[in-house]
Amino acid sequence: MSRALDQLLSILDIERLEENLFRGLSPQVGWQRVFGGQVIGQALVAAHRTVNGRLAHSLHAYFLRAGDPSVPIIYNVDRIRDGGSFTTRRVVAIQHGQAIFSMAASFHKEETGLEHQIKMPEVPPPESLPSEAELKERLIDRLPEPLKAYWQRERPIEIRPVDLSRYLSPEKHTPSQQVWIKATGQLGNDQSLHQCVLAYASDFTLLDTALIAHGRSVFDPNLMLASLDHAVWFHRKFRADDWLLYAQDSPISGAGRAFCRGMLFTRDGKLVASTAQEGLVRERTVTKTG
Repeated sequence: MSRALDQLLSILDIERLEENLFRGLSPQVGWQRVFGGQVIGQALVAAHRTVNGRLAHSLHAYFLRAGDPSVPIIYNVDRIRDGGSFTTRRVVAIQHGQAIFSMAASFHKEETGLEHQIKMPEVPPPESLPSEAELKERLIDRLPEPLKAYWQRERPIEIRPVDLSRYLSPEKHTPSQQVWIKATGQLGNDQSLHQCVLAYASDFTLLDTALIAHGRSVFDPNLMLASLDHAVWFHRKFRADDWLLYAQDSPISGAGRAFCRGMLFTRDGKLVASTAQEGLVRERTVTKTG
């Protein structure tokens, strides 16, 4: 297991303070604000720890304020309903006495039903794509400084983009992308942990998809970007420590916001989760002095 994944699992192992009350910490890596996927993952852990015998099937979250990584995050779980088939929880994340994040999560008793799914896109398998170590060696000197710093940092989730061309050219393309993702170590057999790790990883690259249409990226210093809301639907059991194809597109952007959505497939083509996100996308205003 990589040191970064070990740290992620430690961060997801939030502390129980009292019934329905938990405390989570942030990694001290110099970020100015808490990564949205971290709050989603910790909030889902908090909700899971108040539910017995059921897995999450959906979550819907709103980012209310930027999180401060220098202080703990308090998660308050409201046990809204325990029904015969579904369990509903509401989680509010608090810092400095104010809510920074709110999430509703629903859990479903396992059952059978009619089945169908959309076909997975035809893409190269992850083994045929360069690893992150190979990408660093091949491309690091050609990347802009923000992207170079991002690739040099050890991460708990390995990402293998199917197409690297957009990182090397400012050309505008159809706003869609496919990346293979997986945890960088074994996670065991607790399906709730796999859900929480996937919830964490689902915030990577999603909003960035909208910028492909404009020949831009999340590393553009002239853009102000922030997740506004985020949703995940879990369709089947899966392993977040095996490769999952994250197929993403952005149907629309405008009015300072961009809408993006994604589907996650196992390597054998099973659709296991879907995501959607709206994010803030603003051009930074340059103030002239003198």
